[in-house]
Amino acid sequence: MKIKQLFLATILLAGSFLANAQIGSGDLYQGMSRAIPNGRVVLPYGLQITFEKTVHLIFPAQIRYVDLGSSNIIAGKAEDADNVLRVKAAVRDFETETNLSVICEDGSFYSFNVKYAEEPERLNIEMQDFLYSGTNNLPTNKADIYFKELGSQSPVLVKLIMKTIWQNDRREIKHIGSKKFGIQFLLRGLYSHNGLLYFHLLTKNQNQMPYNIDFITFKVVDKKVAKRTAIQEQILHPLRMYNDVTRVGGYQTQRSVFALEQFTLPDDKQLEVTLFEQNGGRHQTFVVENEDLIRAKNIDNLKLKF
Repeated sequence: MKIKQLFLATILLAGSFLANAQIGSGDLYQGMSRAIPNGRVVLPYGLQITFEKTVHLIFPAQIRYVDLGSSNIIAGKAEDADNVLRVKAAVRDFETETNLSVICEDGSFYSFNVKYAEEPERLNIEMQDFLYSGTNNLPTNKADIYFKELGSQSPVLVKLIMKTIWQNDRREIKHIGSKKFGIQFLLRGLYSHNGLLYFHLLTKNQNQMPYNIDFITFKVVDKKVAKRTAIQEQILHPLRMYNDVTRVGGYQTQRSVFALEQFTLPDDKQLEVTLFEQNGGRHQTFVVENEDLIRAKNIDNLKLKF
């Protein structure tokens, strides 16, 4: 009996030793952790900065978040250009390498290892859109980053959906639009996916004079308003937009896709979508009814295009 107990104790001791040996193969915290696999590491870019010059990083989407590794560097978004980041050294000839992290509106994540250089090799750097077309469509800056306004929807997926709708260019709706002053403003398609509605809009200029777009509004209004009744309106703000169009040239056509939070309308309400001309009066408005919203095409099986 004692021999059997001694044998079991020996096995347990050996198992404990092997387990400790396996744990001890880790790289951090005295061996009490596992190394992060290479496939889970976002590889940083090398970035040189200096004190006398400013380095500009141009991103494919609006910048949402910036983190500086140390006070040796300073960074800030360029005025009136939310996708451009200015970076320079706050201290001359700093020796310790630091880092810089950036998150963009489209959910892309960028990491930089920053060093001081008297004469940086590159002063103006355009960062590649991580949904660019090519053999490797999802490089190392793809990450599952979520923003509060999109809920459980990944901004990467939202952008892919909008891009696919725009590229497919299918006319799913033929009865909603406006045509005045030689301008056509049409709802070309209405789609639904995971709590979001996607509006595919088309603007066609049938005049020689260009049409400069000021802005587009989505507004819930009463269907019928008595003359002495106060107008009740609710402005809906798009969460994302694909292909921001500011000008439609003479005899040209432009399209955009807008993503809004999913909603429906009571019987006495309707959605007004209005296109405003900048410094002009050729405004266009069309109306979307609740029955149009609930018939929005589900795109769960949409084949996404990179």
